[in-house]
Amino acid sequence: MTRCLLLSLLVVCLQLPKIQAAQVLIPMDNTQKNHLKSYGAAYYILQNSVEIDWLLNYRGGSFAFKHSVPLEKELLVRGISYQVLSDAEYNTILTEIASPDANMDVMKLEKVPKIVVYSPKINQPWDDAVTLVLTYAEIPYDRVYDQEILEGKLPTYDWLHLHHEDFTGQYGKSYRHRHEAWFQAQQQESESLAAKYNFTKVSRMKLEVARKIKEFVLGGGYMFAMCSATETFDVALASDGVDIVDEAWDGDGIEPQAQQKIDFTKSFAFENFTLSLGSYNRGFSNIDNKRHERSLYEGNDFFSLFTFSAKWDPVPSMLTQNHEHMIKGFMGQTTAFKKAYVKASAVIMGETKVENEARYIHGTIGKGTWTFYGGHDPEDYWHMPEEESTDLSLHPNSAGYRLILNNILFPAAKKKKQKT
Repeated sequence: MTRCLLLSLLVVCLQLPKIQAAQVLIPMDNTQKNHLKSYGAAYYILQNSVEIDWLLNYRGGSFAFKHSVPLEKELLVRGISYQVLSDAEYNTILTEIASPDANMDVMKLEKVPKIVVYSPKINQPWDDAVTLVLTYAEIPYDRVYDQEILEGKLPTYDWLHLHHEDFTGQYGKSYRHRHEAWFQAQQQESESLAAKYNFTKVSRMKLEVARKIKEFVLGGGYMFAMCSATETFDVALASDGVDIVDEAWDGDGIEPQAQQKIDFTKSFAFENFTLSLGSYNRGFSNIDNKRHERSLYEGNDFFSLFTFSAKWDPVPSMLTQNHEHMIKGFMGQTTAFKKAYVKASAVIMGETKVENEARYIHGTIGKGTWTFYGGHDPEDYWHMPEEESTDLSLHPNSAGYRLILNNILFPAAKKKKQKT
């Protein structure tokens, strides 16, 4: 009898930690083995109808959720660092976060965001940082392009990504590539679509696509853009009703006094900029702080993230969660935004002070939000066309890629009442 009782007590003692274990903490500081996969795990947990606490500014923006054996096994399979905590241990963390003196807060993640990427159906000679990191993190997404947007399918999604795209209808002003097969295929696809939907010019079709995207955001959508999409989207909106496309791209010249007719009230992020008109003038405007205008190079190009009040400014706090606050810079067709042309309504979340440029900005319009992130690939400084795609298994703790994934989880957050 005594022996049986001792064995029973031993079994209970061995099981006790599991009985007490109530929460799983995914730390997002430098102890995390794979930051990028951790976002995918958070998305997977939401898919399993389990609420997540996003612990803003606690150990790099950690995640916590109710313990279950299947979800713990999923973390092991994905190679993610985690801790199993008792209720008492987790309540201690929540008490620390709730302290008025602590710049931390808890954001509840509840909804599974439906993600879509705006991407042409032809193969392009470059990749897309967002699709790369979504694939690596194992976060599902759909693709749409002009046809789907013109047919009104965008409102069925929560989060839209735009990348290396020219919404002005000038094909990226890639004049030197105009004889290459990929360029000609892109031009043919765009012209065929424009004709199908009764647009006389590709530029007019692209403008209508930009308008539809703006409607999506006004209605409550989340838009994220990188590289040239950040600049050309605003240029297209501000140029609504004005022909800014040269003869090489649409068969006729630029409208007289085009610059004077620009309406900056229609754009999201930028104002008072000057257009770069003509087929041979590189770039789209003077918004971008171009390579020859900057003193930075790969070895010293960094930008710093702002530290926001987690309790009072939860949105920019979510979007800047990171284990590093100095982020490696990287180039793109549009790399960095001159602060002189950033609207006062925009929130600058990352900047390069020495160049007086913004690299990561955010804003609200209507019921929705937009975020612009300059550059092409956070782990490939130059990333020229036809180069191999970045292997993110070599960069599982990329601070630059984390900023993209913050935006993907942002729509999952439960809205809090304003504290004003």
